[in-house]
This record gives sequence, structure tokens and C-alpha cells, in this order.
Amino acid sequence: MFFSNETNKTEVVDCYLHTAQDDSSTVQTYLVFCIPASISGVWYAQALEMSVGKIPFLEAVNGSTVVIPCTYASCIGIKNLYFNWQFNDNGTMQKVCESVIPSEGIEPHVSIYRERVEFVGKNHNNNISILLWNITFEDGGEYTCFGRNPKEKDKNHSAIFNLIVVDELRVVDNTLTIIIASAVGGAIALLMGFMLLKNLTLFVLAKLEEKNKECLVTSSGIDNTENGLSGSKADSKPTPKKK
Repeated sequence: MFFSNETNKTEVVDCYLHTAQDDSSTVQTYLVFCIPASISGVWYAQALEMSVGKIPFLEAVNGSTVVIPCTYASCIGIKNLYFNWQFNDNGTMQKVCESVIPSEGIEPHVSIYRERVEFVGKNHNNNISILLWNITFEDGGEYTCFGRNPKEKDKNHSAIFNLIVVDELRVVDNTLTIIIASAVGGAIALLMGFMLLKNLTLFVLAKLEEKNKECLVTSSGIDNTENGLSGSKADSKPTPKKK
């Protein structure tokens, strides 16, 4: 392995040595094959990532203000990260803004080339989002967030966000959702009512059973008294003494 320097860029190269016998002599010929490490797989996989979120589109009303989101991430950090926003105007890419971020956490100075655009990310938590004021139908389309990190051998990545501008937002029919929610709520209420009625019934039965036991004990005590058994209140005559 060795390093080659071209235009002030250092690239890691993997080299393989091969020997072959020359038919005309006994001298061996050495053939060296060199492959860039990025091709051979020795170099790390692309680490820089640009993200516009899990939902890469937004439907907004004409005349409103919207935020076009984008964040970047790198496994080894950044240094002089270059980024820009571009707008796809019927196949022609127009630059919206661009800047270079010296390092993480530093707010960059952003050059803006399109009206009604503001850089709002300020590089807080790797945020490089932009804001569009008073959008028109001409603002609708694809916005590309692009980044290039020199610290990762100029690895670059991009993400696309689609802005849809409409006259008014569509009214979503929630009838089915309401019916399902009502059915589920009714079933839960019915189940709770059944459980409450069951517990109340068991409580009443337990009380009745307890009352019946008290009645049986009381009835047994009365019978013993009437029969003159032990424990009764009947007067017992003393046994006459023999003279």
C-alpha cells in the first residue's frame, strides 16, 4: 500500500505484486497492480448523509410560509462542509443558497440567490433548513439539499424534498374513522359496564350468603334453648340430696 498525491489530494492505493517467468530468459518479471482503496473496499463506506425527514413532501396553501427541512450527519465529523439548496425548475437546477460550515455548531454565512428565502437552520443540531415566505405556485417542485465533506475525502450526498402548492387544503373525510372510534369506544364502555355489573352481583351474593349464615347460627341457638340443651337459659332443678 502507498499514497499518491495529485492536486493536493492524498489517496490511499492498494497494490498487488505478481511474478511471471520470461520465456526468453530466466529473469522473472514483476507486475504491480494498483487499485484505489475506495474501489477495493478498504476505505470506509459513505458516511455523510443528508436527510429531509421521514416524510419528504409537504402540501401547503398558496401564500403561506413553509420550512423546507434538512439535516446532515457524519460518522467522523465535518470540516469545511459545503452545502447548498437547489430548486428543480422544469428540469433546470437553480441554486437557492449555499455556504461552507467550518465545523459543527458554528453558524455559517449563507449566500441566498432566490427571493423570499431565509436560512433558519443556523447549524443548530446539524440543521440547515430553509424557510420560504409567501409561497406561490411557481415555488412548487423539488428542492435538493446537497452536502460535501472534505474530511471524508469529499464524500457527498443529497436528499430531495417535494413542495406541493395548492389553492386550499383538501378536506379529509373522517367518517370512517369516527365510526371505528365510536364502535371501539362503545365496545370498551360495554365491557366496563359488564365488569361493573358482575362485580356488583358478586358483592350482593356475598352479602346474602353472609346474612344466611348469621340466620342459621341464630336459629340454632334458639333451638338449643327451647330443648333445654347445654347453653340454654332454662332453670335446672338441683338434684335432691339423700338423707
